[in-house]
Amino acid sequence: MAVILSVQVAGAQVKSAADAKKAVESAEAAAQNPKKAEKPATWIKVGQAYVDAYNSPYGNAWVGAGQQELALIMGGEKPSSTETVELMGEPYTKEIYAEKNFYFSRAGVLTMIEVTKPVFEFDALAKALDAYKKAYSVDVKHSKTKDVSAGIQNVAAKYLDAGMTQYMLGNFAGANKNFAAAAAASETEPLSVVDTTANYNAGFTAWMLEDYASAKGFFQKCVDVKYYEDGEVFAKLSDCYSKLGDKENAKNVLEEGFKAFPQSQSILIGLINFYIESGDDTDRLFSLLDEAKKNEPNNASLYYVEGNIHNQLGDTEEAIAAYEEANKVDPNYEYGFIGIGILYYNQALDLQTKAQEEMDDTKYMELVAQFETALKNAIEPFEKAYSISKTNEIKVNIAEYLKNIYYRFRDENADYKAGYDKYNEVVSTGNPL
Repeated sequence: MAVILSVQVAGAQVKSAADAKKAVESAEAAAQNPKKAEKPATWIKVGQAYVDAYNSPYGNAWVGAGQQELALIMGGEKPSSTETVELMGEPYTKEIYAEKNFYFSRAGVLTMIEVTKPVFEFDALAKALDAYKKAYSVDVKHSKTKDVSAGIQNVAAKYLDAGMTQYMLGNFAGANKNFAAAAAASETEPLSVVDTTANYNAGFTAWMLEDYASAKGFFQKCVDVKYYEDGEVFAKLSDCYSKLGDKENAKNVLEEGFKAFPQSQSILIGLINFYIESGDDTDRLFSLLDEAKKNEPNNASLYYVEGNIHNQLGDTEEAIAAYEEANKVDPNYEYGFIGIGILYYNQALDLQTKAQEEMDDTKYMELVAQFETALKNAIEPFEKAYSISKTNEIKVNIAEYLKNIYYRFRDENADYKAGYDKYNEVVSTGNPL
């Protein structure tokens, strides 16, 4: 998901539910007056009244506030209960109030506010947007364009926040509805801005819900404005075309994405799967890579991608040769070594599975010997990758592989035992030596 950060202004005066309703009624009543209805300021006031009503349940709280800080600001307002919940795999402290729930991170920071009792049961933001549209339509002199745009932008931002909240809560249909509303609001005149985050999130949640026709539209809009999410938009758009039965466009989108993002694993896997499933000539993949190499002959990652393609197709020798070429082009490019290490490691796992299923003792021992040879073949490339990588996270991931390999042979000699101890500590602490 493309993520946003929402911050409310601390200390802002927020109307109570009763006052918010009265303000809306007053603003709406004024708008019924024919003379006042011709003034954009009247409709701007209606729009702001609905936004204030939408904000009312939040009280004086804002995302990013500390738990202790809010306890002081909110005075006598206390939660009815508190519990620990898990959202997206992370623990949160949930404080339950009459009209809202607060979610605090482990650090005690308010991360999300879920409104459970809005001032109006209907969509107050939709009413606000309609009012701003009306303000723009009656503003023949365009004297209030800036104010109307700001109001619409505020509505779009609140829809985007609401979408993220619903997504975090696991309500993907609700998230999609709000993201789509945010995208539509942002494109409303006079703001007329394509919100790439809203469009991508709307597309992603529609894709999750298997609403591929809707997702296709949002992803295509992202492509149109050159918002690609490191190539992920192309992969998702292609999948939408594929699910809708349009194989030709599915392929074309992937090839277009591959030219721009040859390192994208999502695009690469999509292309490989497409050519394998369609029965088309997979040489087209290498033709695309050759085109990329002509433009960037010293780009080691292109050879790494070539190795991945061969690996996926089961061409082990060609895969190793491509990974080695990546290392030659750039001796400090750890992924070439990582590719070789993972190839041998996965080869070992396949042999281990075959050995476990083999009933003949002689064949079993042969498979075990091949398994151990493959594991040992993985040591050198993994060690080289570990030594040249400058990224702690990558080094820890490599250490996980090396720890597992050295564990298998730790009783053979002191070097293997030392290797296991070294990488076990790296994995345990998360700190490369």
